[in-house]
Amino acid sequence: MAKPELHRTRVLIVDDEENQRRGLASMVSAWGFIAETACDGQEALEKLPKFEPHILITDLMMPRVDGFELLRRLTEQGSRVTSIVLTAFGNIENAIATIHDLGAFWFLEKPIKAGVLKVLLERAASQSRLAEERERLQRQLSYQGVLGNLVGGSKPMQEVYSLIRQVAPSRAAVLITGESGTGKELTARAVHDLSPRANGPFVAINCAALPETLMESELFGHEKGAFTGAVERRGGCFELAQGGTLFLDEIAEMPVSTQAKLLRVLEDSKVRRLGGKTEFEVDVRIIAATNRPLEEALSEGRLRDDLYYRLNVFHISLPPLRQRLEDLPQLVEALLADLNRKNQSRVTGVADEVMAMFRAYDWPGNVRELRNALERAAILAGEGLIRPVHLPPGFGSTAQSRLPAAADALGRVTIPVGSTVAEAEKLLILSTLEHTNNNKTKAAEILGISLKTLFNKLKEYGAAPQKKR
Repeated sequence: MAKPELHRTRVLIVDDEENQRRGLASMVSAWGFIAETACDGQEALEKLPKFEPHILITDLMMPRVDGFELLRRLTEQGSRVTSIVLTAFGNIENAIATIHDLGAFWFLEKPIKAGVLKVLLERAASQSRLAEERERLQRQLSYQGVLGNLVGGSKPMQEVYSLIRQVAPSRAAVLITGESGTGKELTARAVHDLSPRANGPFVAINCAALPETLMESELFGHEKGAFTGAVERRGGCFELAQGGTLFLDEIAEMPVSTQAKLLRVLEDSKVRRLGGKTEFEVDVRIIAATNRPLEEALSEGRLRDDLYYRLNVFHISLPPLRQRLEDLPQLVEALLADLNRKNQSRVTGVADEVMAMFRAYDWPGNVRELRNALERAAILAGEGLIRPVHLPPGFGSTAQSRLPAAADALGRVTIPVGSTVAEAEKLLILSTLEHTNNNKTKAAEILGISLKTLFNKLKEYGAAPQKKR
C-alpha cells in the first residue's frame, strides 16, 4: 500500500535504454509515485520546467546530454531536485565523484534491486518534503516582517510584501518609487526571487551613473568597430539578463533619446546592438525605479509619457523610514547581524537612549542612512551595546524633536553675523537641500519657493548637489 504523501511526489526517470526506463516507470508508478521518462539529458531538460519533478533518477552514460552534464546544469540553475544516479558495475568511482561534486542524493548499481530503490525513493521523497516545508516556513516569515532582504513588520511594509507576492509570478513590468535609501533594488530582487525567473540572471544598471555616450552600449551592446574604442563585440544588459530580470534604477535620469529606443525594445522584445545590422529577440522582465516624484519627472520632461505608461503596469511605492518607525528595532537587529559578520564585531544591540534618538530622528536618508550610522557605531563600539558616544558627531542635535521639516531645517541653520542677504539665502537653500538629501521638490516646499526658482538659484550659485543614489 503506497503511503498517502507519495501520490504527489513526481519522479523523472532518464535512461537511454527504452526497456530499462519503461520498467522503472511502471515499478515506480505501482509504488504510488507520479512517473515520467526521458531518453537522455536533453529531453530531461526540456521536460523539467513543465513536469517539475521532486526526484530525478538518471543514468550517467547517455547520448547528446549525459547524466554528468544534466546534473551539472541542474546544479548551476540552483535546482532543488533530489537526484539518484544509476551506474553500471565497475563505474562506482564515477558515481561517487558525481555525488560529491554535483550533489546527487545516492547511486544504484545496475541491475537495480527493487527493494533498495523503493527505500531510496521514500527517503528522497522525505527529503524533498522537508525542503518544501523550509520554503513554506520562509514564505511565512514574510508575514512576520521579512521578505528576502526586506525587513519590517509595519502595515506599510506588509502592503509592500503583498504587492510583491501578487506581481512576482506574472511577466508584468514593475515600476518602483520611493525616496533614496528605501530599498528599491532589494524590492526588485524580491520580485525576481519569487518569480518563475528566479533561476535566471538578475542584472541591475544605474541609469544615473552612466554618461549618455555609454548608456546605449551598456543597454543594447555593440559590434566591433561600432565606435572608437569598440575593439570587440560586447553584449548589453538585455543579453546578460536573457531569461531573467533587468532592473533599471533611476530610470528618470536616462537620456530622453535613449528612452525612445528603450521603449521600442520593450514593445517589440527585439534588440539591435550598436553597429549591428540585425535584430534578435530577448526574453527579459523589466523592473524600473526612480526616487523622483513621478509628477515632477513627467512635468520636467525627464521621463517620457509613453515610456512611463509602458513601465507602470504595476506600481510599488516604498514608504520612507519616518513613516514606519515601529520597524526600527527589527531593522537595527537585522543590520547589526549583517555588520557583525562584515566587520567581525560583536555588537549586541543599541542602548535605550540610542533607540529613543533613532525614533526622534527624521531619517532623510532612510534605511541606507540608518545602516551607515550603525556601521560607524559598530566599528567604534566593537562589542556590547551601541551608545550615543558611538553615533556620528552631531547626530543628537538633529534628533531632539520631530518638528515639521521646515521648522527643523530653519532651526539647524546658523548664519554668521555680517553675512549679506544673498549669502544668507544661499546658505539656507543649500542647507535645506542637504537636509532633504537633495530632494529638490521637498526643499522647494520647505523654502516656500517654486521648483523653477530653486533650479535658477542653483544655476546662479553654480551648485551641483550630488544626485541621490
